[in-house]
Amino acid sequence: MAKNKTVFFCKLCGFESAKWVGQCPGCKEWDTFAEEPVLKKSSKPAGIKNTREPELLSNIKTESELRIHSGIEELDRVLGGGIVTGSLVLVGGDPGIGKSTLLLQMCREIVGKSKKVLYISGEESLSQIKMRAERLGVFNGELLLLCETNLELIEETIHKYNPDIVVIDSIQTMSRDEISAAPGSVSQVREVTSALMQIAKGFGITVFIIGHVTKEGVVAGPRVLEHMVDTVLYFEGDNYAAYRVLRAVKNRFGSTNEIGVFEMQGTGLVEVKNPSEFMLKGRPEGEPGSVVAASIEGTRPILIELQALVCRTNFNMPRRTAAGTDYNRVNLLMAVLEKRAGIQLSDYDAYVNVAGGMRITEPALDLAVITAILSSYKNVALDNKTVLFGEVGLTGEIRAVNMAEQRVAEASKMGFEVCILPQANKEHIKVPGIKLIGVKNIQEVMGMLKR
Repeated sequence: MAKNKTVFFCKLCGFESAKWVGQCPGCKEWDTFAEEPVLKKSSKPAGIKNTREPELLSNIKTESELRIHSGIEELDRVLGGGIVTGSLVLVGGDPGIGKSTLLLQMCREIVGKSKKVLYISGEESLSQIKMRAERLGVFNGELLLLCETNLELIEETIHKYNPDIVVIDSIQTMSRDEISAAPGSVSQVREVTSALMQIAKGFGITVFIIGHVTKEGVVAGPRVLEHMVDTVLYFEGDNYAAYRVLRAVKNRFGSTNEIGVFEMQGTGLVEVKNPSEFMLKGRPEGEPGSVVAASIEGTRPILIELQALVCRTNFNMPRRTAAGTDYNRVNLLMAVLEKRAGIQLSDYDAYVNVAGGMRITEPALDLAVITAILSSYKNVALDNKTVLFGEVGLTGEIRAVNMAEQRVAEASKMGFEVCILPQANKEHIKVPGIKLIGVKNIQEVMGMLKR
């Protein structure tokens, strides 16, 4: 009996090698190779010719890009305006974050529009899915449920019922009989995803794939999975916070890095139509170290509260902590304050936090970090009706940022009266009802925080 052939795959990028190597030649990562059996492909019979011919771009129809509205505005926003027919969408997130709940709510809305939806679960029984569905609300249409992990049987079911949308929960539980590797392995995930992609593109069926993430925050399995799909959505959130953020990190049919905000309640996920109001709820008034920053997530402006606490240290080396923003960026900005503003922070502990659990890493948050640290250090509060944004350079200059007018418009809509922004942005903004204060360097910001 012939011995089954095995090769080594990189778990991150899918690079294939005949033998194990320490460093992947593809992604240059160390200790990422795993041994997997090879699925033998049937060779093309002799005499069969390729019947496909190239077509002119002007003759190709675009019906495949027609979108289906999911009934959930925040989900449609992240997808770029709706569900694209024949697309392959990956939804990743931590266990228990709400991935299955979100897609089940989407199924409820879609079946109410006379669309046929097939929900395939490899983790829960039919009764468990029904219990969750009853908690979410009434289903006006017919939702097809299937508990199966064998890909061949799943393909037969899809061809038999020809649904408009298929949900796979989850990709790590699906497997092919031809591959002896365990479900969730590099070979199984790659082959199953490839088969689902052929179904989506060949029959115009939209396929949603649920994927679990590792402790590093990436989807479990080979990284090539994210390259094969059309859209990658990450469901983020803190287990101790009620809100959830759906973020698009890849989208062939819309804007990348777009977000949708939800609140987890007893009856499921509820859309947060005004994230700025939600994030600023409970903000303290007249407290030093608390400022409001105008951030951009994708194409959406969001106002967030940024807090800083500066106090004398009891240790030889002061502590630095950053929650919700880049730790190294905070250290850099504190070094700029010491060098350009003459403030000695080497004897002070510094704690910076983005309230509400949001994670913002864009450079436009720099001015808010600088102002919050100065406010806490001088024990002087910034006016409650003031919002600010801007990037800070190493020489202490305040640099212009993108989408400045949208940030100012959001601040005006939320009732803020003053906006501190880079002088270079001020010249091009015309938003009524709000006072604009342009600044060129951090020395001008310090002048606004006098005792």
